[in-house]
Amino acid sequence: MTGKPGEASRPLRDDGIQPGVAVRLSSHLWRLTARNPGMMTGPGTNSYLIGAGEDWAVIDPGPADEQHIRALIEAAPGAIRHILVTHTHKDHSPGAAPLKAATGATLLGRVTAHHHWQDGTFQPDRELRHDDRLTVGAGVTLRVIHTPGHASNHLCFLLEAQRVLFTGDHIIQGSTVVIDPPDGDMSAYIASLEALLREPLEQLAPGHGTLIAEPHRAIAALIQHRLRREAKVLTALPGGHPADLATLVRRVYDDVPSQLHSLAERSLLAHLLKLAAEDRARRVGESWMAAT
Repeated sequence: MTGKPGEASRPLRDDGIQPGVAVRLSSHLWRLTARNPGMMTGPGTNSYLIGAGEDWAVIDPGPADEQHIRALIEAAPGAIRHILVTHTHKDHSPGAAPLKAATGATLLGRVTAHHHWQDGTFQPDRELRHDDRLTVGAGVTLRVIHTPGHASNHLCFLLEAQRVLFTGDHIIQGSTVVIDPPDGDMSAYIASLEALLREPLEQLAPGHGTLIAEPHRAIAALIQHRLRREAKVLTALPGGHPADLATLVRRVYDDVPSQLHSLAERSLLAHLLKLAAEDRARRVGESWMAAT
């Protein structure tokens, strides 16, 4: 991460997730995974320590877990001066307030007007804007990329020297994320993914899971997955009597276990709202049909 010639093309080694243990990914980057595994969090929420010398930042301090906050402080090679939050879902940002109280670090991120699934305690010292740049130690620069879709206030952070993108929940390893309206927006999500295809990327550092290689290929595959699901939505929409979400989710997510259909309904609704905005679907009360 020093910006030396050729360093940007050298991928970081990742020996896997070890919840509660600080994993060294490079001399300027560590990952500490919170002990909050689950259906929505996978092996747990990743917190990243980035910096050099006595100037370090934490990306996504995770849940307000005293043990995790203490582990972050102990793992930091220098002083934690910045806390960056990708978005304010409750497994990513609640740890920000206690970490700030313990370290005096500056808290940076964005708030949202929507309260569902959100961390109401999050109050940044400064709201970040798209293309802001932050210097975290000598030669370590992060560029802010606004990536709405999973959440309206979602941010990714690009470590410019090594072209590593910290993706929060915009892209995670081994699964897709729920797009939950009204804060979640499928049109914005796909557009944000398409914008990332134009960024110089070498690896993705997700909020859940290990580092992802061949980032442009992974992003393109994710876009295609969403568009294939959209095509299934269009096929499932009746032309006559409207169908409700419970009926449609069984048709569109027939490859997903039924116990996950309540979550799938949220992404299904996001697809339908996108199609309605494009005049390809029509809402009739709480049901849906093909646009005529």
